[in-house]
Amino acid sequence: MMKKMSIPTSKISLVLFLCQIISALDVPLDSKLLEDLSQPPTITQQSPKDYIVDPRENIVIQCEAKGKPPPSFSWTRNGTHFDIDKDAQVTMKPNSGTLVINIMNGGKAEAYEGVYQCTARNERGAAISNNIIIRPSRSPLWTKEKLEPNHVREGDSLVLHCRPPVGLPPPIIFWMDNAFQRLPQSERVSQGLNGDLYFSNVQPEDTREDYICYARFNHTQTIQQKQPISVKVLSMDSLNDTIAANLSDTDIYGAKPVTERQPVLLTPTGSTSTKVELRGNVLLLECIAAGLPTPVIRWIKEGGELPANRTFFENFKKTLKIIDVSEADSGNYKCIARNTLGSVHHVISVTVKAAPYWITAPRNLVLSPGEDGTLICRANGNPKPSISWLANGVPIAIAPEDPSRKVDGDTIIFSHVQERSSAVYQCNASNEYGYLLANAFVNVLAEPPRILTPANKLYQVIADSPALLDCAYFGSPKPEIEWFKGVKGSILRGNEYVFHDNGTLEIPVAQKNSAGTYTCVARNELGKIQNEVQLEIKDPTMIIKQPEYKVIQRYGQVSFECIIKHDSTLLPTVTWLKDNDELPDDERFLVGKDNLTIMNVTDKDDGTYTCIVNTTLDSVSASAVLTVVARPNPPFDLELTGQLERSIDLSWIPGDENNSPITSFVIEYEDALHEPGVWHYQTEVPGTQTTVQLKLSPYVNYSFRVIAVNKIGRSQPSEPSEQYLTKSASPDENPANVQGIGSEPDNLVITWEPLKGFQSNGPGLQYKVSWRQKDVDDEWTSVIVANVSKYIVSGTPTFVPYEVKVQALNDLGYAPEPSEVIGHSGEDLPMVAPGNVQVHVINSTLAKVHWDPVPLKSVRGHLQGYKIYYWKVQSLSRRSRRHVEKKILTFRGNKTFGMLPGLEPYSSYKLNVRVVNGKGEGPASPDKAFKTPEGVPSSPSFLKITNPTLDSLTLEWGSPTHPNGVLTSYTLKFQPINNTHELGPLIEIRIPANESSLILKNLNYSTRYKFYFNAQTSVGSGSQITEEAVTIMDEAMASRQVDIATQGWFIGLMCAVALLILILLIVCFIRRNKGGKYPVKEKEDAHADPEIQPMKEDDGTFGEYSDAEDHKPLKKGSRTPSDRTVKKEDSDDSLVDYGEGVNGQFNEDGSFIGQYSGKKEKEPAEGNESSEAPSPVNAMNSFV
Repeated sequence: MMKKMSIPTSKISLVLFLCQIISALDVPLDSKLLEDLSQPPTITQQSPKDYIVDPRENIVIQCEAKGKPPPSFSWTRNGTHFDIDKDAQVTMKPNSGTLVINIMNGGKAEAYEGVYQCTARNERGAAISNNIIIRPSRSPLWTKEKLEPNHVREGDSLVLHCRPPVGLPPPIIFWMDNAFQRLPQSERVSQGLNGDLYFSNVQPEDTREDYICYARFNHTQTIQQKQPISVKVLSMDSLNDTIAANLSDTDIYGAKPVTERQPVLLTPTGSTSTKVELRGNVLLLECIAAGLPTPVIRWIKEGGELPANRTFFENFKKTLKIIDVSEADSGNYKCIARNTLGSVHHVISVTVKAAPYWITAPRNLVLSPGEDGTLICRANGNPKPSISWLANGVPIAIAPEDPSRKVDGDTIIFSHVQERSSAVYQCNASNEYGYLLANAFVNVLAEPPRILTPANKLYQVIADSPALLDCAYFGSPKPEIEWFKGVKGSILRGNEYVFHDNGTLEIPVAQKNSAGTYTCVARNELGKIQNEVQLEIKDPTMIIKQPEYKVIQRYGQVSFECIIKHDSTLLPTVTWLKDNDELPDDERFLVGKDNLTIMNVTDKDDGTYTCIVNTTLDSVSASAVLTVVARPNPPFDLELTGQLERSIDLSWIPGDENNSPITSFVIEYEDALHEPGVWHYQTEVPGTQTTVQLKLSPYVNYSFRVIAVNKIGRSQPSEPSEQYLTKSASPDENPANVQGIGSEPDNLVITWEPLKGFQSNGPGLQYKVSWRQKDVDDEWTSVIVANVSKYIVSGTPTFVPYEVKVQALNDLGYAPEPSEVIGHSGEDLPMVAPGNVQVHVINSTLAKVHWDPVPLKSVRGHLQGYKIYYWKVQSLSRRSRRHVEKKILTFRGNKTFGMLPGLEPYSSYKLNVRVVNGKGEGPASPDKAFKTPEGVPSSPSFLKITNPTLDSLTLEWGSPTHPNGVLTSYTLKFQPINNTHELGPLIEIRIPANESSLILKNLNYSTRYKFYFNAQTSVGSGSQITEEAVTIMDEAMASRQVDIATQGWFIGLMCAVALLILILLIVCFIRRNKGGKYPVKEKEDAHADPEIQPMKEDDGTFGEYSDAEDHKPLKKGSRTPSDRTVKKEDSDDSLVDYGEGVNGQFNEDGSFIGQYSGKKEKEPAEGNESSEAPSPVNAMNSFV
């Protein structure tokens, strides 16, 4: 059966009480508030616990405190009251507790040694300082002593003792000579922590008489000097001389030579030792060893590692230093001294103790009447410190009782405090290594609410950001805080607000509608107060056009944009950074309103550029990277390896690619033997390759260089490699492009492309030229020539084929056997003309010529073709001769016929044919005469219409420029045109060919007519010419119309008509632009000239077509040239059969396309009416 454990009721209540959450008042650090509130004293400044003073200066013991009302100060010395009024040398500073002891006016510091403590007191309690131990600094002199010289044998160890006088604080020790120069130290000679100078082994150079130990006392700024110490090192040679002088010749003497010794520890002695150090201090462990050779020191920690980042080695590793030690650094530390003869070690057992240190220092309490609270004082140390409490500087056990106070070890519990409970409590934590003293007051206040935030404070917040509205307050008891929006708003609640304990209202996401007036109300049982603050919501600053990543070539120009949008009431500032630092101070950087421009970009401009926009409320930034690219730097360190007769390995190191990857390397070579200074392309390799095997030719003195290529361009060439001369060899190849062509009828010129220098493969380059007549059983004829490019064979038959070959050779031999080519000896002019020339006239402008080919033997050369010479003798219609102009057509190859286009109809021609070879033309064939038949004439040269009357018009015309036959008649067609541009019936009249004018009668008055006029031969009608004219109107009718025109109704009617016409013209113009036709055009299409004919297929003649402009009746005096075309004949002849003209075009006598054109008569016919829109009078006629 389990036993019940009984717990005292008092313990249960204590535990429950400690488990409560007790909140004390926080007093804001508001100066006005602090001036008004009562507060117990608080020590703000005091002298250190161990206070060593300079005995030559006044002693100042600090003690400053604050409180309300201001505290008064008192001191104790060595535990009893120190009455400063009775000591004329001691004064207290006004409004302060700091003591000033006047030493400089006769006082002695030693008289004021002791333990001092300050007390600051007001009506709410008393605070005390630490115990301040005052000790004057001491720097005593060395005691006089007689120092014997030190005689040491070479190789032995030596310790020079310093033994400085005991000072306060301990002095700093160092060794110097008479010249005040520090003595050099090393692994062999070093100073210990105690100030002694240790020699692991002495050497002759250690001999001197001025080893001086100095002690520097920092407080008094004095240095004390020990008597110089003399050291004489006896070397083995000098020691032997001394022994020999003191002994007889029969004695055996002689010192042993310097012998090496294994390490021995000089300090610390023995194999183990102990060391105690306090937590937080610096641990110094030392091992100095003697031995020859000089030992080396090594440190380890047994069972663990030396602490990282806190371990240091000093004095040539003879001193181990660990900073900020803790209990975890306790343990055994081993130093090991080792040389070539052995080792020795020492174990130092380190124990880390700890003076008291705070875990939880007591904190001031501000409570309201009736509230509860606690003071907690927790400290640790090694050994664990004891905790004691004082109240207003008096041990709490004997202090006045307070029923609201209960002490429980390191905690004081307060319950239902009253204003009389205010006091200052001291917690003392102490062990054998020190103590801690802390003051903490309990201040019981009864205060109505106060709001410390200024009234009507304006808060400006960026939209969608948190808004924090302050309501700093104070009151005792602690006031409750409520927030309202607007003057008559309801209390703010809900998830959209956060209410902080310090009174601050947080709007996590402030919107535009969050703006306005907010009221904070603070209330407790002693009162109520309120305060209003204003909230404005601003538009966020945005970068609407951010800088973008840029790649720019070196020495180019680049611009980064940074276009911003911000609240109109905020003033933004734009700052540019490069790599998160200020822009370089360089005039190339131009900062504009919305951009950053960098001129003449260099490699150092590469980096990240950031645009930062700051306002008083927000900050935004955007960054972009600038990459500066350039052509790569040239490769370097070219190296030739693997040299063979026909190959070599080339390697190189690429230069900087300048931010654009290298895509390829181009290798070039120079032949210093044949073409010095000229670099040739050798090969190209990918950009990832830095070595290549190069093919070589014999007898070339090579140098190589490498060019790097990236997207930007080619680098400068690298420095040339070393030269490499390949051995000579016979040629690998023969000359190219070998030809045999005669320049004269009796020779053969053999030509070739000579080998280049590096193709010669060796010295003495020559060529063996060989030839023989083809299809004849002849032997080869050969000749060896120098390094030339042709050889002429004389005395050859005319134009016979030859086999030709050219072989290269040099001093080392011949190239491989060359291939043969076929050539010919020189040509001569053809001997025979073509025979049986026949002409077949196809139509009036085209003829076909036939001939028999000339035998190839008679051509005496390469047949190139045939030429036809032809010329017009006379026109059969005019019977007049003129200057004969011969024309030439060339027909390539072995042709036996050709077409002659562009002939003139009804004309007499002659022609002859000649054969052509590479030398020239042969004799002409006999002239062959032929005639062309009649054709249709060209249009009349002009058409004029004169003498208009009421009912008649006079027509005059000129005969066709090219009648192309015998004219048989003229045809006249005409038709009226009314005011709406509609065409009337077409009337046709035949006119004899010998007439040149005609009077047309019985026409309508005031009427426009359009005329079509052309000429005819027996073949057909030629091109027509058009013209328009208007008959005049009757005078009586005109007078009546004038009278009507003066009437008002008529004027109004005409205005309406004019408006309708204007609208009609606009509609017509739109339709015409869209491809529509005027009614006149449609009428003309309906009344097309019946004599306009296409080309007739039976006789091959050409039809005549009028231009589209002939159908535009409003174009006065227009004439259109005929549009002649050639009809493809029903034969197998293609356009090739027409040959090649001499100058590419045919003139008037020989063309067959567009050779005729009608002339436009520029002068208007006399008396013609205007073709513009009709006048109102004419319009009236159309109505009548």
